Amino acid sequence: MADEKVADPGPLGLAGFAMTTFCLSSANAGLWKGAGVAAALSLAFFFGGIAQLLAGMMEFVRKNTFAAVAFTSYGAFWLSLYALANFQKALGDNGSAGVFLLGWTVFTFYMMIAAVKTNTATLTVFVLLFVTFIFLTWGNWGAFGAHSGIIKVGGWLGLATAVAAWYASAAGVVNATHGKVVLPVGPRN
Repeated sequence: MADEKVADPGPLGLAGFAMTTFCLSSANAGLWKGAGVAAALSLAFFFGGIAQLLAGMMEFVRKNTFAAVAFTSYGAFWLSLYALANFQKALGDNGSAGVFLLGWTVFTFYMMIAAVKTNTATLTVFVLLFVTFIFLTWGNWGAFGAHSGIIKVGGWLGLATAVAAWYASAAGVVNATHGKVVLPVGPRN
């Protein structure tokens, strides 16, 4: 749109979310344990965290409440996960990961309800993310250690979430660049 003050920051936010989710989920799924976590924590600070937070701030300028809250919040999610892992050293068997993830499961639930009024691509990301958080919360719950099989399911669901977010990001970039719908997102509203 010609009267927009900034370009659509949505594809940037989705790309940061997708890439960081992909790396952490690959570790949770058991694909590249150490490498996936190391990559995810680096991305959690910069791409998933700061870039997504900035995308959220730009969405406020565009008066897009849903995207502003989503990108700012999930940018803060990645930054706080980075802090939990690096400053608190609290991602072990003390149950803090389960409590942390439970809060994000609740938040993702009501964002998923709001996503019903966006488009099918965005709704797909939120449905998959909500189910991912359910499994990761369950798998990380309690002081008796993680339930690796449940976390592994959460990892595979997280990989599906990353693919859906990458698609939504690609659709935003490709469609805007071409000036027409090349990758459909399935309008819902």
